[in-house]
Amino acid sequence: MQGKAFQDLYPEEYSHCFGCGRNNKHGHHLKSFWSDDMNTTIAKITPSNIYTGGVPDHLYGGLIASLLDCHGAASAAAFKSLTIGNKFDGSEPLVRFVTGSLTVNFEKPTPTECELTVTAKLISIENRKVKVELALLANDLVCATGEMLAIQLKDI
Repeated sequence: MQGKAFQDLYPEEYSHCFGCGRNNKHGHHLKSFWSDDMNTTIAKITPSNIYTGGVPDHLYGGLIASLLDCHGAASAAAFKSLTIGNKFDGSEPLVRFVTGSLTVNFEKPTPTECELTVTAKLISIENRKVKVELALLANDLVCATGEMLAIQLKDI
């Protein structure tokens, strides 16, 4: 992983998300980065047992969707910002995206107290719309997949 976290490059007024906002003292503070080849984005997080679902020691689906959502929006911002020449060095904010739609497929139970990896790959960019393919892995096993349509906010 290289460079600054995408979420740390968001404009100040758009940095309060519970999942990834640097200015939300109660949030998860998910951080997304480029992979070494800059074709994939990666985030890592180790959720505690307080986020368990109906099956002990496994995450509830809402947190899984939240992690895919935050990483997907950050990845859309990164992919779009890359196409417009952003330097990712903090000298300019990333363009900001919100979720238009998110599809989540729960493939396997996701353990708690284990480092999870969330990845995204670009599917397409069409004006203000970016589609990304998402995956959440635990111990190198795919636990959830998804697809997001992210919409770029206007005027930022």
